[in-house]
Amino acid sequence: MAGNASWEKIFADYKIGSHDFNKSPHYITAEQIKRACQNFTETGEKEVRILCKQDSREDRPQVFIDRGLFLLPVRNGKYAIVKGEGYVDIPPIQKTHQLYTSNLDFTLDTSLVGNSEMQHLDFAYASSLIRTFMRDDSLVLTIRGRKYTPRFTFKVGTHLIEVNSVQTEVDAGYEGREQVVLIEAKPAGAQNVIIRQLYYPFRQWKSHTSKKVVTLFFQKDDDTYSIWHFQFKDKEDYNNIELVKAGRFRINPKV
Repeated sequence: MAGNASWEKIFADYKIGSHDFNKSPHYITAEQIKRACQNFTETGEKEVRILCKQDSREDRPQVFIDRGLFLLPVRNGKYAIVKGEGYVDIPPIQKTHQLYTSNLDFTLDTSLVGNSEMQHLDFAYASSLIRTFMRDDSLVLTIRGRKYTPRFTFKVGTHLIEVNSVQTEVDAGYEGREQVVLIEAKPAGAQNVIIRQLYYPFRQWKSHTSKKVVTLFFQKDDDTYSIWHFQFKDKEDYNNIELVKAGRFRINPKV
């Protein structure tokens, strides 16, 4: 992990290794991180955004892995280093892919240009695969891009954490008559993801609607589209995440 040396210095400079994480998280600011890493020369060793991007268990620096820690933003420029399970596994879908026939009666030439998660997600929606997976023909695209959370609190184990005005990003969000569906899309092969990327948008949009808020995880591998539906039964508990259903699909043209 490129930031190992940087985080070792951060832990040493602020004596974070001696903190009792069983009692409470340790809070650190972007300014403190910058100050500790100011003499590093590589961008990946001193850029706060890069050092704090720990989207999978494997992305964590060794000082985090050794102590069972993970990182959560709690407000703009402030982070909590927390002891606990910060990630959820993306389980392999064992069942054979299903053949899904697109609802479109014409070919989308532009969908063949490029190879991005957003593009594949848009094609899955345009083909009505997202609506079919959720069994909701009323879903329409209403959410995309970055927004800031309202204030909310939640627990990780016995720790109570407060978040306020943290930037979140939803790859796509769809609203229907009775529910809002939020999607996090990742490149093929992701085996786990930080729960925050599902949980923060879930809490954010729960504060804006009385409709059910659903979280999906999406990947495309070759010609197969995979979707996992996760839910939080207790919205106050970061770790109360469970898989509802999952499916693998190949989209066939209608024409």
